[in-house]
Amino acid sequence: MTASDFPKRSRKRFATLTSLVACAAIAVVPATASAGGGGVGTGDDSNQTTVAGDTAKLKNGKAIPPESAPARVKRAIRAANDIRNKPYRMGGGHGKWKDSGYDCSGAVSYALGKPGARLVKSPMPSGSYMNWKKRGKGKWITVYANEGHMYAVIAGLRWDTSQTKGDGPGWSRNLRAGKANGPFEVRHHPKF
Repeated sequence: MTASDFPKRSRKRFATLTSLVACAAIAVVPATASAGGGGVGTGDDSNQTTVAGDTAKLKNGKAIPPESAPARVKRAIRAANDIRNKPYRMGGGHGKWKDSGYDCSGAVSYALGKPGARLVKSPMPSGSYMNWKKRGKGKWITVYANEGHMYAVIAGLRWDTSQTKGDGPGWSRNLRAGKANGPFEVRHHPKF
């Protein structure tokens, strides 16, 4: 069907509708084109790309989830990327998911909560994570918590508000617990 199949007054609507459908089709195509079938995509949008293997990679401060990670783990990483470099704010991220700044537990809750992996129903303070789910390290997500501080290791990268660049939440390859903030309870969700 072409524009000439319609009466003159409907041709403009047909052309507009055709343009909208074409734009929608382009928007639906995922931005997951990758170099060599598994590496980081050639585009700048790391929200839809993955890397080969079981460990997330850092690219320009953003974590790129591993291809083999479960969907919830990928969502946790993408959610965390959305708030990385927000300023540190005590209590930030506890009254609402989207906030102007985040503290350590607000940042971890964001990644594990409704915006991300959906493993927590609402933001929790660090002390509450000391009893979260099961003891020990998880395969994909591990939470380190005490009464005063917490962070998470997600797919091999640290998600934290300390030992990262800037003063707010960010990613780091440094997985060791800082002596100044420890000791920590080590917890994980049984599925991850």
